[in-house]
Amino acid sequence: MTAAGQRGSSSIHSPHYWWYRARAGLLQAALGTYLGTPSRLLDVGSADGPSVEWMRGDHQRVAIDLDPRGLNTGEGVCASASALPFDTATFDVVGAFDVIEHCPDEGAALAEMYRVLSPGGRLLVSVPAYEWAWSGHDVRAGHYRRYTRGRLVSAAMKAGFVVDRATYAFCAVFPLFVTERIIRRVRERRADRHEEQEQTASLPYVHPVLETILLGLCRAESRLLRRTSLPVGSSVLLAAVKPAG
Repeated sequence: MTAAGQRGSSSIHSPHYWWYRARAGLLQAALGTYLGTPSRLLDVGSADGPSVEWMRGDHQRVAIDLDPRGLNTGEGVCASASALPFDTATFDVVGAFDVIEHCPDEGAALAEMYRVLSPGGRLLVSVPAYEWAWSGHDVRAGHYRRYTRGRLVSAAMKAGFVVDRATYAFCAVFPLFVTERIIRRVRERRADRHEEQEQTASLPYVHPVLETILLGLCRAESRLLRRTSLPVGSSVLLAAVKPAG
């Protein structure tokens, strides 16, 4: 979900890219137990739908996104995370996966998610990790920031949430992420000198053999995430609760 709704999530064009498939398993492993049995669920930034199939069920699911291409007919609403068009205490669960970093004011977005949650409702979030990993890809994707676990926890608590769990994810492939960011930065510096930087966010090509390895590593990590939190990774995942009283 972008600030202007024009660039859109890369998942719209590449829904089966390995990262989205891997993230689905990691999100479910780390946050699935906090889903519970909601009556109504809000999916904020639903253009990343390939990663949230695990959130579907018998409950009512409402999706929002600024980009209409990310919405299924009859299931979604074009809206901003910072101005949710719903009454207070409407939902039992709000999911916002790789959304908050697109919001100019993270506090306003989190305050809106808090508002529309019923007392005792759960917030499930993911964001990209580490400002040092910032690259031109973040700019083209419409990001405003990247996070540490501490920064995300602090933002959620400031909005009034009680944090139940916060962990890094994509730990098993983290060395490859660091290597990719170093290579990307070198290429961007060269492109700056030649004024040839690409204008849209793109996903790097991954050879099918490497893709199989990456997915296998993430499946192994998913088993770990069900039992423990991880110290590093390219994403931060969080589960928090709106206090009942």
